[in-house]
Order: sequence, then structure tokens, then C-alpha cells
Amino acid sequence: MEQRPIGSLSVSVVGLGCNNFGWRVDAAATEKIVHAALDAGINFFDTADMYGGTHSEEFLGRALSRRRSEAVIATKFGWTIDDRRKGARPDYIRRAVEDSLRRLQIDQIDLYQLHKPDPSVPIADTLEALDALVRAGKVREIGCSNFSAEQIRQAEAAVRSGAARFVSLQNEYSLLHRDPESGVLSECVQRGIAFLPYFPLASGLLTGKYRKDLPAPHGTRLTSGGRFSGRLAGPNMDLAERFAQFAAARGRTLLELAISWLVAQPAVASVIPGATSPGQVKANAAAAGWPLTADDLAAVNAIVSTNN
Repeated sequence: MEQRPIGSLSVSVVGLGCNNFGWRVDAAATEKIVHAALDAGINFFDTADMYGGTHSEEFLGRALSRRRSEAVIATKFGWTIDDRRKGARPDYIRRAVEDSLRRLQIDQIDLYQLHKPDPSVPIADTLEALDALVRAGKVREIGCSNFSAEQIRQAEAAVRSGAARFVSLQNEYSLLHRDPESGVLSECVQRGIAFLPYFPLASGLLTGKYRKDLPAPHGTRLTSGGRFSGRLAGPNMDLAERFAQFAAARGRTLLELAISWLVAQPAVASVIPGATSPGQVKANAAAAGWPLTADDLAAVNAIVSTNN
């Protein structure tokens, strides 16, 4: 599989989002999914300390224990775990990284990401604490998530000469969620920051299993009645159906379009869909093999334009 850089790291263009581990997927199933990913050429695994109530890191660490050298491990800190474990204060960062290293059963985190901005802490203080972790050998590279273009600029301005800087940004981006195109992607291109799209399949809506005139499958994230159920609203279904028809006319699937389209976007280093089975992760890995032409990309944009 093609690999692209995130700072000094080299990652597969399709990675594995590990937010299902410890929540929808137990430890045994996690191991099967992780090994299927490695066997399919995926080397990039993205988790967070709060995923699965901290169990995602634990399950991922166990699954990779014998294959650590094959993996690039990314995790995140800063989202609320409980009242004492949250935010981007330097003293908490020092605790959070030790907790993640222990749960992951590793000595060094490849990519350590601030999960969301913390307006109560100057970004310079956060960056200084993260730089100390890099200098101590506990972290190889640092990144951020859910940052705006302006917040990226503020972080860049706060970096001391020679210190670690954010080499990646992880925001939501998909065929159905195009917000990063309003300044964030161009900022990443300008500053050489790798972009990591999360929810690349719109929580499953772009997998092809939801069709406009057919009953939605039961037991899925979008039909569980939770915060993702709104993605099945009419406009999204209309767009997904048109994208599916576009792909089918070219002998491809909606899944292939969703992932290959992201791979073709500027600054994107790795697309990180989740998976709840080895079959899903293998399909995700294979879906990046459609080299979209300029005409294909223009036609996709035309579908979006005519739907607005």
C-alpha cells in the first residue's frame, strides 16, 4: 500500500481508526481486526485515551504486542475522561502520556495529538510540554485535532525555534462533510502539515449499506438512535445515493469512492475509517485503489453543487 509522510513518520494511505475498540469491539475481536489490518498493508493505527473508556488503548496495545515494529501508533489526549483527566495543562500532559504509554504497552508514542483545543491554556504552554516529551524520547511527533485554520496559525506562531511543532491535523472530512475546504486544507498545504480525515465514511453512511429507498440495516451506529442518527437525514441520503450511482456507473463502489476521493485531496496523509470486523478493515484497505482523474473529481464536485 502507498505510504505518505507525517513529519518523520511514514504511514499507509489507509489507516485504522480505533474508536470502536473497547466499546463496540472486545479485546479478542480487536486482535483479529488489528492483525487483518497489518496483513492488508495498514500500518497506521489511530486511537485516543478516552476511546472505549480508556480500553481502546489497552486492547490495541495487547493486539500489537508481538507486532509493534510493524505499526505506527497515534493516540490523543485532552478530551474529558473524568473531572481530573482532561485538557491541555502541562502537568496533565505529563500524566496523560505516561497513562497512554502504560495502556499501549510501549515505550514511545509515534504521534501524540491534542484531541481538541483547550482555551483555558496558552497554546505555547501546551507546545512546550509536548516538546519536552519529544526531547525525552517518549513521543516521536506531535499533532492536533479539531483545530481551525486560525488556531493552526496561532500554534505555529507559538513554537520556539528548534522545538517540536504540530506535524498533523485531524478533523472531520468526507464527501458529505466538506468544512476543511474552507481554509483548513490550504493552511495545511502551506505549512506542510499532514491532514488526517476522521469520520471519512460519515459514520457508515458512505459504506454503501444505506440506500435511499431501502430499509436501513438494524444494529448499526446510524440506526442506534444516538448522536449519529441525524446523518440519515434526507439531504445526506440524497447525496450518498448520487455518489453511489456515480461510482456504480464506473464499475466501482461507494466505499471505493469515499476513500479514494479523500486520498486524492491535498495534504491528506492517511484516511482512518473504523472497523468492527476483519472483513471491514480489508475492504477499507482495498478501497484506496481507484486513481481518480481530474474529470472524476470535477464530476464529484458537480454532484455536491447541484444538490445544494
